[in-house]
Amino acid sequence: MTTANIATNVSELARLKTLHNGSKQQLTFSDAEFERRLAGLRQIMAAKSLDAVILTSYHGIKYYSDFLYTTFGRNYALVVTQTNSTTVTANIDAGMPWRTSYGENIVYTDWKRDNFFYGLQEALKRDGVKASRIGVEDDFLPGLTREKIAAAFDGAALVDVSQDAMRQRMIKSAEEIEVIKHGARIGDLGGEAIKAAIREGISEYEVALIGTEAMVHEIAKTFPHREVRDTWVWFQSGINTDGAHNWATTRKLQRGDILSLNCFPMTSGYYTALERTLFLGEPDARSLELWNVNVEVHKRGLELIKPGAVCKDIAAELNEIFISHNLLPNRTFGYGHSFGVLSHYYGREAGLELREDIDTVLEPGMVVSMEPMITVADGEPGAGGYREHDILVIGEDGGVENITKFGFGPENNIIDA
Repeated sequence: MTTANIATNVSELARLKTLHNGSKQQLTFSDAEFERRLAGLRQIMAAKSLDAVILTSYHGIKYYSDFLYTTFGRNYALVVTQTNSTTVTANIDAGMPWRTSYGENIVYTDWKRDNFFYGLQEALKRDGVKASRIGVEDDFLPGLTREKIAAAFDGAALVDVSQDAMRQRMIKSAEEIEVIKHGARIGDLGGEAIKAAIREGISEYEVALIGTEAMVHEIAKTFPHREVRDTWVWFQSGINTDGAHNWATTRKLQRGDILSLNCFPMTSGYYTALERTLFLGEPDARSLELWNVNVEVHKRGLELIKPGAVCKDIAAELNEIFISHNLLPNRTFGYGHSFGVLSHYYGREAGLELREDIDTVLEPGMVVSMEPMITVADGEPGAGGYREHDILVIGEDGGVENITKFGFGPENNIIDA
């Protein structure tokens, strides 16, 4: 390269790059699995007369390409046409997105404003697509970004595909279920590490770290070809058990405490969970009564999850048990939800939740939790939050498999330490 060919200022630097640095890595799933997913998306495109889809969510991009981005204020996308799929990623990630994704990749630089949108245009240009109708994910697309996509494709109609794509994700393949089963197993291992660490005087965050470390090591052992990220534990005690999503604090465990164990192993963007109520020492009579009521609901819920059941009907029947104990106002959220590509900071298959406003019918290939929770306010007898959580796979043969093996209830989780 001669001096004359070297860019001498930022304005001369490339807006887009091809960074095939290294070689493609082993992905979480087979090529056939990604082609199956893309075929489903292309069926949605055909039904809506779309020329292309621009996915911008964590869950959408991950599901169809295996790439899980880290935004840090930058935009990311997966552009899908009837013939190709292309991730559009930031230069700061270099060749990693191409190595860890299915399909093509375009890298945009920071050297000029809105290079990301220029990259979207280039992805369609390479596929020879002049789009008049483009699918987008309105459930995860900021208004300003949507406006700029519309401006980049002047005259094109932007059509929401988020709900259709969510419905596709709700039915898991055999490969997905295998990953989820490993996640449940790893969550159980984290729970056992936590249970062994519980003692008077240890801090919530110290217990959480022990559980997280146990799970991360097992994820790395089980999936050595994938990045290790995002696994966490919420471990709560005493008043901190009142909410399901309360983060660990420096509070030290005291004898008589109600405890809440929550393990969340994240395998390549796939979320699983183990949640259990425990007590450090014998619970008082009212606490034991409340715990047993929640266990009663949990056991009945496990029986109700089966093909053909309707989400809202399951919720209605379980409500009756709480009503009989005058505890329905103490219920804190729905009775369960779908699993797959989701996390505490992205994604959720909201159409598959066990709540009164969801009329989805359970069918083979779905993976759902049963997780009743009640909270009794501080100062009242039995104060605290009570929650159990199992993961169930609805099989093609109509059978239902509970893939959570960690014991629940007073007979298993009173810690005498």
